[in-house]
Amino acid sequence: MKTRTLGPSGPEVSAIGLGCMGMAAFYGQPSDEAQATEVIHRALDLGITFFDTAEMYGPHTNEIQVGKALADRRDRAFVATKFGIGYNAERTALTVDGSPANVRRAIEGSLKRLGMDHVDLYYLHRVDPNTPIEETVGAMAELVTEGKVRFLGLSEAAPETLRRGHAVHPITALQTEYSLWSREPEEELLATCEELGIGFVPYSPLGRGFLSGEIGSIDDLAADDFRRSNPRFMGENFQKNIDLVHAVAGIAADKGVTAAQLALAWVLAQGPHLAPIPGTRRVRTLEENAAAADVDLTAEELARIEAVFPRGAASGHRYAEAARAALNR
Repeated sequence: MKTRTLGPSGPEVSAIGLGCMGMAAFYGQPSDEAQATEVIHRALDLGITFFDTAEMYGPHTNEIQVGKALADRRDRAFVATKFGIGYNAERTALTVDGSPANVRRAIEGSLKRLGMDHVDLYYLHRVDPNTPIEETVGAMAELVTEGKVRFLGLSEAAPETLRRGHAVHPITALQTEYSLWSREPEEELLATCEELGIGFVPYSPLGRGFLSGEIGSIDDLAADDFRRSNPRFMGENFQKNIDLVHAVAGIAADKGVTAAQLALAWVLAQGPHLAPIPGTRRVRTLEENAAAADVDLTAEELARIEAVFPRGAASGHRYAEAARAALNR
């Protein structure tokens, strides 16, 4: 597995990481600890070192899964987790808490669930509009001093917020959705990260599985799969977006790779400081994704992809309304 650094002088991680969220939540399948362990162990065998989880996933259960799977091989893994986001009692809106008190509460809970004495990368999952980012990052920086956290990150932060946080303590990575169909970071975020020497970690680089081409109908999703409420999977948007995927799949076929591999290779081609974290619950898909690190795209192929799937072509918002307010703050 090829490696990348999160920023010019940041930590080295595998070029493709593993997003662990779907092992515990959101995709309409029961959590399976044995299956999660098998995938994580196979990831290590493939040279994947970068594992991403969060307090919210489950909630809490994904950190436990990851911690158990890595218990006897912690030295081989670069572990990232996130704090600061949840749902209200009715699960109709997100709650965000970036207060210093919550920074302290959250890290203690994450370390206990992970069974670790430190996490390698600690993200603020969403920016709290009621707490100045300087206060949140300042409290997170104390965890670095105490040895509980090695590096700090933000998720879905706006460029100016990123600059302000970075001025308090170096931000090692920004995690934001980025893929062929979610290209908002190209407006300013990618350039800001490059300017400041911050790594960029694209989550959902396969469009929550849509860009793999394996979802042919909304009926392919379980009844409780949260993607059923995602605007891009609904109604006319679904058909418009699947047509785009079919066009990309044609280019992939010409190259002798899968649509998912082409989509991941496209993300990797956007800059050396990008390290995507596609998620999966299956070893077969993990192996397919990992192989994308060795797919090099020519300028001509990148131009062909751009021609059939240009920026802004995806139909529908990338999140339902309840979650959109917490983005890019």
